[in-house]
Amino acid sequence: MKLKGILLRRLMLSTVATISLIDASHSADMSEKATAERIAPVGSVYLKGEVFIEDTILTKEPRTGSVVYNTYCMACHHNGMGGAPVVGDTVAWEPRISQGMEVLTDHVFNGFNGMPARGACMDCSSEEIVFAIEYMFSL
Repeated sequence: MKLKGILLRRLMLSTVATISLIDASHSADMSEKATAERIAPVGSVYLKGEVFIEDTILTKEPRTGSVVYNTYCMACHHNGMGGAPVVGDTVAWEPRISQGMEVLTDHVFNGFNGMPARGACMDCSSEEIVFAIEYMFSL
């Protein structure tokens, strides 16, 4: 009798669940508009340096080298964490500077030794990265 009661409960639960699913699918709005809303993209594509505000694209000004450095670069280049050359240490920077800006920017974009790609600034534009490098040289 106990087994019969368990089987009966399971059958009842399955029946209720099936009826609920059938009812839900029949009550869903199947109009073209509702379907289009359900399958609409969840995001938009925009170019670096542009910000979407209520479907209007506004081009933002690039961040200064100081802002990028203080936000992303300082964590390692202020104290030499992970072997990063310290800003202001001309002996450490001279061999890097002598390689040229193209090599330096390549190292920042792609990562080099312990430095992550883009210096961990994934939303920095190419221009902002160059500004940050130039700012570091000025210190």
